[in-house]
Amino acid sequence: MSIKKISKEQPEKFEFDKNNTEQAKRIIQNYPKGKQQSAVMALLYLAQKQNDNWIPLSAIKYIAKFLEMPYIKVYEVATFYSMYNLSPVGKYFVQICTTTPCMIRGAYKLVDVCKKKISNKEKVLTDNGECSWVEVECLGACINAPMMQINDNYFEDLDEEKCEKIIDQILKGEEPQPGSYRGRKNSEPENNRKTLIDLKNA
Repeated sequence: MSIKKISKEQPEKFEFDKNNTEQAKRIIQNYPKGKQQSAVMALLYLAQKQNDNWIPLSAIKYIAKFLEMPYIKVYEVATFYSMYNLSPVGKYFVQICTTTPCMIRGAYKLVDVCKKKISNKEKVLTDNGECSWVEVECLGACINAPMMQINDNYFEDLDEEKCEKIIDQILKGEEPQPGSYRGRKNSEPENNRKTLIDLKNA
């Protein structure tokens, strides 16, 4: 397991905005009385979304107080799971899956695009601080490989050219269309749906 980089520059204060405060309270209500600490992962994710895709130490302390649990326990969760970023990753955080199904269908060509367009190394912000990229393990869209995730959205059935177009869009502050880039709906077969009867009559 790689060691997480914790930003040296930390904001002094963090607190949920009004919308996230209400959402956090609703999340906590999903758990039995006295078990509110079970909401820690969801609240960390809320904090990350509110704070441009990363969680400062002040947010960890805030969530610890919010859930009435020791700071170190929240810190342990935040440092263990790869979904949490403890240093700035930019407004647009690009994750390239390089696990076997994506790898054999060209994932490293997408990595090359990120090296060319964003930065030569992982987890390094663009000059304007708006974007960074990282290699990750399986994102669960193997049938639509190769693919990448940008913030909460999946971009699937990619090739080098399509990946470059998407990266160019986000670097301009545009919002590219998520989903399949070969026109597939969800994970349906590319050459229309097939049934056993269709195959028998073929």
